[in-house]
Amino acid sequence: MIYDQVVLRYGDLTMKGRNRNQFENKMVKAVKQALIPFPNTSYWKTYGRMYVKLNGHPHGPVIERLKELFGIVSVSPVVSTEPELEAIRNTAMKLMQSLDHVPKTFKMNVRRAWKKFAYNSQEMNHLVAQHVLPAFPEMSVDVRHPELELRVDIQEEAAYIYWEVVPAAGGFPFGSNGKGLLLLSGGIDSPVAGWMAMRKGLELEAIHFHSYPFTSEQAKDKVVSLAKRLTFFSATRMRLHIISFTDIQTTIAGCNQEHLTITLMRRAMLRIAQGVAEDINAGGLVTGESLGQVASQTLASMNVIGRATELPLLKPLIMMDKNEIIRLAERIGTYETSILPYEDCCTLFLPKSPSTNPNLKVVERVEGNLASMEEMIMIAIRDREVIHVYPTESPNEVQAGEEDWF
Repeated sequence: MIYDQVVLRYGDLTMKGRNRNQFENKMVKAVKQALIPFPNTSYWKTYGRMYVKLNGHPHGPVIERLKELFGIVSVSPVVSTEPELEAIRNTAMKLMQSLDHVPKTFKMNVRRAWKKFAYNSQEMNHLVAQHVLPAFPEMSVDVRHPELELRVDIQEEAAYIYWEVVPAAGGFPFGSNGKGLLLLSGGIDSPVAGWMAMRKGLELEAIHFHSYPFTSEQAKDKVVSLAKRLTFFSATRMRLHIISFTDIQTTIAGCNQEHLTITLMRRAMLRIAQGVAEDINAGGLVTGESLGQVASQTLASMNVIGRATELPLLKPLIMMDKNEIIRLAERIGTYETSILPYEDCCTLFLPKSPSTNPNLKVVERVEGNLASMEEMIMIAIRDREVIHVYPTESPNEVQAGEEDWF
C-alpha cells in the first residue's frame, strides 16, 4: 500500500465545552507513549483529530496499536497530497490501483473542510469519480450499498485520500475523569472491570491481596501480568499495591463465624483499599462484581460489604453475565492469563455454606470482637509493597516526559 499517514478521530462527547484542550492534551500524551515502538513516526493535532506520519513504518502495526487507545473512535490509513484538484484525482487513482481486489461497486465521499477550496463536495464527488471510473470498467457506482467507499478529506494543509475506517476503543481519554483504585484479583472479572473503568476515562492504580504462603509467588506474578496488560491500553505505567493479607485472613477464619468468612474478608479488603485510595488521592474503588455470580455478590451481601467504605464503589460488570465477561476478557487479552491455575486469596477458607443474606449488625458485632483487626488493617496499608508496572520492557521509555501524568 502507499499510505503515508494515519488519521485518528476523537469522539464528539469528549470534544465539547471547556474540557476540549484537556482531553486533547491527554490524547496527545497517550499517542506519544503508544508510538514509542515506532521511533520514526511523528504526529500533530488539528481540531478534533490527530495525524501520525508513518515515515516508512508499515501502517498495519501502527493502527493495531493506536486503535486500542481510549478516546479514539476510529483510525484510517491515508494518502496525503496537495489540496489541488489534479493532485487529488491522481492520488485517488493511485490508491485504487494499489488495491489487492477491485470492488464491483464504489461510491465517492468528499468532505471539503477547507471552504476556500475551489470546488464544493458534490462537485468533487463527480470530478474524482469521472477520473477513476474509466480505469476500472468492471466497477460501477452504488451510492446506497457500495463495496468500497472512496473518501477524500480536503483540509487547508493537505488532502487525505482513503477508504478504510477501522473502529477503535472509543470512550474517554485515559485520566480525563479522575482516578480510581482497582481491586485486582487473579480472576477473569476484575481485569475486565479495570479495562471498562479506564475506557470511561479513569486513571487506575491497582491493589492486590496476597496471602503468602497460602498463595504462591506465581499467583502474584499472574496479577502483575494482568496489570501489565492493562497498561497496554493506557500507554503508561500503573502502580500495583500488594497487600499482605495472611494475618487478617487467618484471624477471620478463626473467629468461628464460618458462614460470614467471605463477608468479613471482603469488608476488610474494602477498608484497606479505602486507606490506600486516600493515600494516592483516588476518588473511588473499582471492583469486578457481577450481580448474583457468587454468594458475596447477591444484592444483600453487596449492601453489607459495601458499607465498609465511604468511597464510591464502581462496578462496571454489575449487570453482565459470565459469558459476556469472558468474551470481553478474550477481546482485551486478559483471559488466558486469568485462567492460569494459580489461586488467589479469595479461594482460601471458603465456607461450605456462605451467607447470601448477612445481617449488618451481626457482622459489625463480630468485627468488634476482633480486637486486633484495626491494627492489622493499618499495618497492611502501611507495609504494602508497591510495584511499578510498565507497558514496555524499558521503564525509561515510559518515564520520559511523564512527570505530569501522576
